[in-house]
Amino acid sequence: MGFVIGAGILLLLMLAVLELNKNTILGFALAIAAAALFVFVHGQAANGGLRLLCWLGWIALYAAILFATWPPVRAIPAVEGKSAGATEIITLRDGEVQGVLSADGEVEVFTGIPYAAPPVGELRWREPQDVTPWDGVRVCDHFAPMSMQPTNLPIYDSLAQIIGYHDYKISLADNSRAPVSEDALYLNVWKPAGAAEGLPVYVYVHGGSLQTGQPWYGDYRGENLAREGAVYVNFAYRLGVFGYLADSELAEESPNGTTGNYGLLDQIKALEWVRDNIAAFGGDANNVTLAGESAGAASVSALCTSPLAAGLFRRVLLESSTVASIEPPHSFRLLDEALESGKELKARYGAASIADLRSVPAEKLVGEASTQHHMTVDGYALTETPYESYRRGVHNEQAILHGYNSRESGPFILFSQASLKDYEERIERFFGEHAGEVLALYPASTDAEAKAYWAEIYGAIFFDYSHYCLNRLAVERGIPVWEYYFSRDNGRLGPWHSGEMIYCYGNIPADSKLFDARDRELSGQILRYFANYARHGDPNGEGLPVWEQNGSSSRLMEFGDETKMIDEREHALFAVLDAMQGWTD
Repeated sequence: MGFVIGAGILLLLMLAVLELNKNTILGFALAIAAAALFVFVHGQAANGGLRLLCWLGWIALYAAILFATWPPVRAIPAVEGKSAGATEIITLRDGEVQGVLSADGEVEVFTGIPYAAPPVGELRWREPQDVTPWDGVRVCDHFAPMSMQPTNLPIYDSLAQIIGYHDYKISLADNSRAPVSEDALYLNVWKPAGAAEGLPVYVYVHGGSLQTGQPWYGDYRGENLAREGAVYVNFAYRLGVFGYLADSELAEESPNGTTGNYGLLDQIKALEWVRDNIAAFGGDANNVTLAGESAGAASVSALCTSPLAAGLFRRVLLESSTVASIEPPHSFRLLDEALESGKELKARYGAASIADLRSVPAEKLVGEASTQHHMTVDGYALTETPYESYRRGVHNEQAILHGYNSRESGPFILFSQASLKDYEERIERFFGEHAGEVLALYPASTDAEAKAYWAEIYGAIFFDYSHYCLNRLAVERGIPVWEYYFSRDNGRLGPWHSGEMIYCYGNIPADSKLFDARDRELSGQILRYFANYARHGDPNGEGLPVWEQNGSSSRLMEFGDETKMIDEREHALFAVLDAMQGWTD
C-alpha cells in the first residue's frame, strides 16, 4: 500500500509540474506511460537495490520527458475562444489588413499591424523608421511578439499567478510560451463591428517598469471599451536596454542628436500611425485619449510635454504614476546620468563602439533591462523635465483624468516589510532631516503599525505624491482635472499596484469567484466613466455618481465599497515631500 501511495503522489507531482510549466499534451501522455513502465519494472525487480534503481530511472526518464516536451513558442490569438469569423478588409496607408470578430460578432479585432520598421541590426538604437508597404492582405488575427525583455520559466509565471493573483486555471489549451523579439513594433485595434466614423479613440501604453510588458494582457484588452463605442489601440514599444540606452556616439549618429528615449519615440511613432490611419477603423484622429498605467502612465506624463507629441492626442488618463514631480520617483533620469550608465554598459561588454554593441545578441543584452529603463531629457523628445515645462505653461493635453490605489506598495515591499526594529531607520534613511516630521505623522509603536505605516509611506513616495504634483500643475495651468482613489478589495490583487486595471477596462471574467456583485457594478461604473471621458472629455454621465473636478487638489473620487467623493488623506506627508524637493506654489 505504501508503494502505491508513494508512486501515486510522485506521479501527481510530476503531472502538476508539467501543467504549471505548460508542457505539451504529449508530455502528459509520456509521463503516464513512464509511470506505468516504472510500476511494471518495479514489480519484476528481485531486490531492494534494483527497486531503488527503478525509482531513480523513473525520475531520470521524467526529467527527459520534461525537457523533450518543453512548451513551444506560439503566437497569442487575437480573440480568446472561437472567433465569429473574419472582418471586412480595411485599407491603410501601408497596405490592406483583415482582422477577426469577437465570439459574439460585436467587436472587430486587428492585431499585429506594423507601425514602424523592425528595429534590428543597424536600426537597433535608432529613431523608429517608416514601415515598408506590403502587397496583398495582411491577416491580423494573432498578436505580434512582445518586445525583447527578461522572461521567466513558465512554471514561475504559473506560481506567480497562483500566489499573487489567486486565479490560476488548469487547462490543456495553453501549453505554449509567448514569443519575444526585437522585432516587436506592432499595434492592435479593437473597434465596434460594422461601419462607423467619428468614434472616440483610446490609445493605451502598457506598464512594466519600462522593462517588461505586452499588449495582449487580459486586464487591459480593449474589447469592452469598443462595446462602449470607442476605437481602442495598444502596442508594443522598445523596453529596457533596447529602448532606453543613452550613448554619446548614438547621439552623434542621430540626425536629431538624440539618444536614450527610443521607447518613448516608438510611442510617438504609434501615435502618428493613429493620426494617419485611425479613420479607416471609424476613429476620429482629432479625439484621441492617451492612457497608461504604471510606467505606461509615466510615459504618458512625459508625452504631455514632448514637443514631438503636440497635436497627437487631446486628453490623457494616467493610472498609478506620473513624472510631474520635481524629482520623479522612477522611470526618469537626467542625461548625464544616462550617458554615464551607457558608458559603463559598453565597458561591461568590452564594446569599443556602438557597432560592437550592435553585434551583441539580443538574448545576451536583455539582461541589462534593470540598468537601462529610464526616460531622459535628450533635447529632442524631451527638452526639459515635465515639471519645468508645466511651470512654463507648456503641455499638450486639454484634460487629465488620473489616480492611484490605496495599497500601491504591495508588490514592491512584499519581501521587505518593515518592523518596529527597523522602522525608524528606514524613515531616517529616506527622509533625512525631515524624518522627525514623518515619525510624528506616523508614530509606530507595534510591528503591525510599523508594517502598515511603511507600506503607506512607500506608496506615497513612489506613486501618490507624483499625482498630487500633477494635479496642482494642471490646476495652475487651468487644465480640467479629475482624480480617483481606488480602494476596492477582492480575492485577487485588491487595491495593490495594477489591481484597478481589470475593473477599468471591464475585464473581470464572468465565471470568476474572486469578485462579487459590487466588484462587477464598480467595474461597469469605471468603464463608463472612462468611455465618457474618451468621448467628450468629461467622465460624468447619466446614472453615474457625480465626479467633481479636483480643482482644490484635495478631492478624489473613491472607487471602493462605495463610489463617492472623499478628501485626500496624505496632505501632511505630501507637504514633507514638497519641502524635500523644493516645491513652491
